[in-house]
Amino acid sequence: MKTHNPAKSAQPSGPYSLGVEIPAGQRLLFVAGQVPVAADGSTPAGIKAQSEQVWRNILNVLESAGMGVENLVKVNHYLTKPENIPGYGEVRSRMLGAARPASTMVVVASLVKPEWLVEVEAIAAK
Repeated sequence: MKTHNPAKSAQPSGPYSLGVEIPAGQRLLFVAGQVPVAADGSTPAGIKAQSEQVWRNILNVLESAGMGVENLVKVNHYLTKPENIPGYGEVRSRMLGAARPASTMVVVASLVKPEWLVEVEAIAAK
């Protein structure tokens, strides 16, 4: 994959790219919005714990397709409180490592369940 961060544009302010180009013939994986719910149905408390659960869920879906974070092309992040951005960003940076997918972050009024603080959806290619 080739990332695009043109000098004529403001540079990314976090671990993402302005654009990501995938080579012809790659498989695409669309990851549904992942919420902070573990396999046992529990939801952890706090933005960092919820963010870690969301990213574990994403990694599980990627792994089932034979992919990893290096295959992420686009990620959409939905948070319910602007004050949670730094805590979420810390976890996101750790989970992404060197990967720099295109990214959008939005603060929304609420998610489906009021205890959920974050939801993330993604597109990967390999």
